Amino acid sequence: MPELDPVIHAESRLRTITVLNQVGERDKIAFTKLRKILEMTAGNLSTHLRKLEEAGYIEVTKTIEGRTPATYVGITPKGRAAYAAYRDALKELLGG
Repeated sequence: MPELDPVIHAESRLRTITVLNQVGERDKIAFTKLRKILEMTAGNLSTHLRKLEEAGYIEVTKTIEGRTPATYVGITPKGRAAYAAYRDALKELLGG
């Protein structure tokens, strides 16, 4: 029986990595836009992003645009592979 990646399996992290996978490896999404898409508080999203970043599944980039701090989030190749493996394991568990 396949095992589901516990880092991805939490609902909020699964939703987050699904959105980032759709954005793609070469592109990043602004933290504020991601927060709106996921309808999460900034603190909650930050907590889940930290877990994904610690696993090497995402990359968080902080910059200054003008005088305003900006944070961008993107999926890594390792994250894309983990997401694909998670989807495959889930399909296998569900019988198809």
